[in-house]
Amino acid sequence: MGTKQFKAESKRLLEMMIHSIYTHKEIFLRELISNASDAIDKLYFKSLTDDKVGLNKDDFAIWIDTDKEARTLKITDNGIGMTEEELENNLGTIANSGSFKFKSENKLEEDNQIIGQFGVGFYSAFMVAKKVTVISKAYGSDKAYRWESEGVDGYTITEDDKDTVGTVIILEMLDDTDDEKYGEFLDEYRIKGLIKKYSDYIRFPIKMKVQHSRPKEQTEEDKAANKPVEYEDYIEVETLNSMVPLWKKSKSELKEEDYKHFYTEKFYDYNEPLKYAHVKNEGMPSYNALLYIPSKAPFDYYSKEYEKGLQLYSNGVLIMDKCADLLPDYFSFVKGLVDSEDLSLNISREMLQHDRQLKVIAKSIEKTISSELKKMLKNEREKYEEFWKAFGMQVKYGVYSEFGMNKDKLQDLLLFTSSKDNKLVTLDEYVTGMREEQKYIYYATGESVARIEQLPQTELVKDNGFEILYLTDSIDEFAIKVIAKYKDKEFKNVSADDLGLETPEKKEELKAKEEESADMLKELGEALDGKVTKVVLSQRLKSHPVCLTSEGEITLEMEKVLNSMPTDQQVHAQRVLEINPEHEIYGKLKAIAEAGDKDKLTKYAKLLYTQALMIEGMPIDNPVEFSNLVCELM
Repeated sequence: MGTKQFKAESKRLLEMMIHSIYTHKEIFLRELISNASDAIDKLYFKSLTDDKVGLNKDDFAIWIDTDKEARTLKITDNGIGMTEEELENNLGTIANSGSFKFKSENKLEEDNQIIGQFGVGFYSAFMVAKKVTVISKAYGSDKAYRWESEGVDGYTITEDDKDTVGTVIILEMLDDTDDEKYGEFLDEYRIKGLIKKYSDYIRFPIKMKVQHSRPKEQTEEDKAANKPVEYEDYIEVETLNSMVPLWKKSKSELKEEDYKHFYTEKFYDYNEPLKYAHVKNEGMPSYNALLYIPSKAPFDYYSKEYEKGLQLYSNGVLIMDKCADLLPDYFSFVKGLVDSEDLSLNISREMLQHDRQLKVIAKSIEKTISSELKKMLKNEREKYEEFWKAFGMQVKYGVYSEFGMNKDKLQDLLLFTSSKDNKLVTLDEYVTGMREEQKYIYYATGESVARIEQLPQTELVKDNGFEILYLTDSIDEFAIKVIAKYKDKEFKNVSADDLGLETPEKKEELKAKEEESADMLKELGEALDGKVTKVVLSQRLKSHPVCLTSEGEITLEMEKVLNSMPTDQQVHAQRVLEINPEHEIYGKLKAIAEAGDKDKLTKYAKLLYTQALMIEGMPIDNPVEFSNLVCELM
């Protein structure tokens, strides 16, 4: 029989499919094994109602054979096989799927999971092979047929000899080039790796004859003569796939060790996971999932190189190694997989046709993660705090990002160090522990807890016996500003204008002192030449002489964070220099002002401002001038 041309679908379509549809050439093995599994599924389905099949489920298998000398890879199945007409229709017409037709005609339920719904998967073989041969004998047929093609130039179909029902696909691999080593697909370790990666959960065994070596048994004479041990080769049949996915097993037959072992093996983590969840969702779309929270952040977690995502399977076949759409950014630390039978795949089986199904699954996954974290926070506090140290920053970014759209979902997961025993507390715990007369949730910012505890601004709040949240991460205050209120309680920076702690009498007393010192305060402000918006007497300072605060939305800590970013724009908070009217420095300043010594007052202003900068951990404008001023005024 002469060479036939591929039908209506042009040669160009075949060329495009070979070179463009599939991202990685290695995908060909997944496609051919999936097709073999489909063929077995069809015959197994018939065996349930037709005794003539003569095979039970344990008899079915897929075989892989390689011949490095001939550069051939052979994939054999004992599935339903194809007639001459089916070879013509299924392999001669691109994108005509026999599996889809079979599934539709037989109204198959979930237990009969035909994977290949498109006819193009087979043609991925031409990405790695210069010639593809298919020998097939259909169930119920006396004749076998051979389909052969070298690609876009067409194909031939001839009669052939084959004793058993099923299909053999023989790939004659392309020659190696400088860029592509097609011979690697004949290596045992490469084949094992690809099957483990893509086809580990095909539900029929994938078998391969593997050559091993073992020492020959020595005679007593050989041992006495110290003869070297000789080795002999032997062939062993290995099953390369696990077949039954862990996530499809019943939870009752699995132990904690099973889940942990699966995680460390599948996700290459030396550390056991902190938490896992096994989800079986019967909704639409239905899916199974295994979700893990790692105990430690990967070394590249907070870098651009880190890729989030869950593995995505369709009926146990890996579709995507990292499906980013299944996880929101704030839960990007979660590892795991999702397997669904209801996904609409495109012709390359690599991407989804419709993202609506994916969005529904993602929403459900997000709720599960949130629920698991809240349970851990409530019932396993120590474990949750371990999680928080590794991934708390990401949750806080989630609160701040997208204009605070997710703050309500995430705010109850937040932890902050408290001035009370330096322990981590939730916002709920803080508010529950508030005294009746307390108006605000107080917080202070700084690079470390030790640094914050030394801030002069914390004195008044502590003296009133109120708890302070210590915010030490660069994102903290931005997240707090976005939340604004928690359970009707406003957040208040200890450096804010009005802390709500001053009595009317104290306010009046301070006002009188400010009026009395108005000229001096004005002169101090002018001496600082625009570095501060004003100099005021402080109502918050107790023992310290001076501190810096700010007016407006940008605080001093936010200024530090924003200016540390690699941008050309520099942000400036509206700084206020506060002087303690109860400190002896106030009397000293008054005396200098009354003596009319403007030069000395200017020097004191610069000295006090620089001290305030140092307390805040901010850079000093002129260290040499500061050093000279200290020596001069001493």
